[in-house]
Amino acid sequence: MNAKKNRSKPVLFGLLILLLLVPLTVLLIKRMEGRPPSMSLDMKSASLGADQELALTVGDDQSGVRGVWAALYKDGKETVLLDQQFPSAGILSGGAVRSKTITLPVNPKARGIKDGKAVLRLVTRDYSWRKWGKGNQQYAEYDVIIDTRAPQIDVLDSALNLAQGGAGVVLYTLSEECPTSGVMVGDRFFPGFGGPFKEPLTRMAFIALDYRQGKDTPITATANDFAGNQGTAGVPHHINARRFRHDTIAIGDNFLNAKMPEFLTQVAADGGTPMLDVFLRVNRDLRRQNYDTITGITETSEPRIYWQGAFSRLPGSANRAGFADQRKYVYNGKTIDQQTHLGIDLASLQHSPVPAANSGKVVFADTVGIYGRCVVIDHGFGLFSMYAHLSHIAVAADQVVAKGDILGKTGKSGLAGGDHLHFSMLVHRTFVNPVEWWDAQWIQNNITSKIESVK
Repeated sequence: MNAKKNRSKPVLFGLLILLLLVPLTVLLIKRMEGRPPSMSLDMKSASLGADQELALTVGDDQSGVRGVWAALYKDGKETVLLDQQFPSAGILSGGAVRSKTITLPVNPKARGIKDGKAVLRLVTRDYSWRKWGKGNQQYAEYDVIIDTRAPQIDVLDSALNLAQGGAGVVLYTLSEECPTSGVMVGDRFFPGFGGPFKEPLTRMAFIALDYRQGKDTPITATANDFAGNQGTAGVPHHINARRFRHDTIAIGDNFLNAKMPEFLTQVAADGGTPMLDVFLRVNRDLRRQNYDTITGITETSEPRIYWQGAFSRLPGSANRAGFADQRKYVYNGKTIDQQTHLGIDLASLQHSPVPAANSGKVVFADTVGIYGRCVVIDHGFGLFSMYAHLSHIAVAADQVVAKGDILGKTGKSGLAGGDHLHFSMLVHRTFVNPVEWWDAQWIQNNITSKIESVK
């Protein structure tokens, strides 16, 4: 019996050792892992500007991140930009940080680093037990260019003469190639395009004044180079204030009962919703949504001029409403809403053919809320024309049309009480007065002659 007990002791001891060795071996394998940590640098350009900051993401899902180090090497000198250590979660667990995005402050100007070629060096380590506890290392180098000088802008041609709700063109030359440049009109940005100019760094931007922007609106040419440095230059200009017409529109039950049912699904209403409530949702909320849709369509434009000469208006038509009319809506003698009319209403014979006001490319041909069946044409460099309330559309998106080509027929689709054409002009997301673009002399004085002088 004692002999049996004595023989079982080594077996039990062996099992105990095995039970201890297995988890220790698993732990050792886990903590001795050899995969280096990951490192990703968000650097949009190899050029680094005066106040540059970069986003650096480091990670290690096995051992955790121990630390990250960064330096800029230039002219034989290494300038440390970052040396950050991360806490441990315990000797058995590794690092407490498994993934982190860090702001890497380069700021060469503040550090006294001169412009020119340099090397950005990055190192990150993990909490692996490899290399006698120093961990695995990831190393990366990036060839960069230090550029702390802002681009220079030379505004060309004479001062602008603008009207509220009007348009114009600004031409300027850059001192260096810039990925982004254009003109700020108040808080609105109008992108610049390369044009048919001998100087490859000359740019052209069609601009516009919103009808609400008055005489004190600043106009500034701006450019951002590849390093993120920004240059600006004032644009000489004069703004003529305008008064816009006030109009009263009476809303009756006959109109509401005839027109509002087609909008029920668009404003989340049903047959039990009072038609006046439906109208207010349409005139306020849906109008705002449709404005965003149309201006969104005019966000991008072809970098070419399709059009030539004055834009034409609907043949044989009479004006029924003007640009930026301040409309007051009255129901049973009470004012229920106020909105601004961003176009000109033109009335002719019922279902009159609608010609393209000038050559361009159709970028929208579909139904959109209050505008009904609608066509939008891109004339190039941010200039667009819009034709709304059509009864029929005869063109399709991406179709190139010539001046006079038939786009469709007038109608009363959308929020229209009678057959007519709602005609609008836009310059890069901003509605402008079409009257200017119908005037050949205005175009010659304010657009064409300026472009030709720089050519």
